[in-house]
Amino acid sequence: MAEWGRGTSPSSVEQMLDEENRRMADGLASKVTRLKSLALDIDKDAEEQNNYVDGMDSDFMSVTGLLTGSVKRFSTMARSGRDNRKLLCYVSAGLIGAFVVLYFLLSPART
Repeated sequence: MAEWGRGTSPSSVEQMLDEENRRMADGLASKVTRLKSLALDIDKDAEEQNNYVDGMDSDFMSVTGLLTGSVKRFSTMARSGRDNRKLLCYVSAGLIGAFVVLYFLLSPART
């Protein structure tokens, strides 16, 4: 705050108050500028994240379509004749066996 002396004239008091008001207005202007910059950065980040989420949504929709088609083909194969059921059992057993072998091969590598 401005220093008040006993022998100061009213015009010098007004000048000191005016200088202090200008200094405080400059400080306020710099704070407002920083807040505006932060708000613009937040807006930009929110827009980027919304675009990212929209992209993920379309990716999930395409994966859902792919999985739905695979499940339909699998169900059709399982419902059809006895030969397809044998093939399905062989494929399932082969996949389970492959996972077991991979598990035992990779488990020593982790330790």
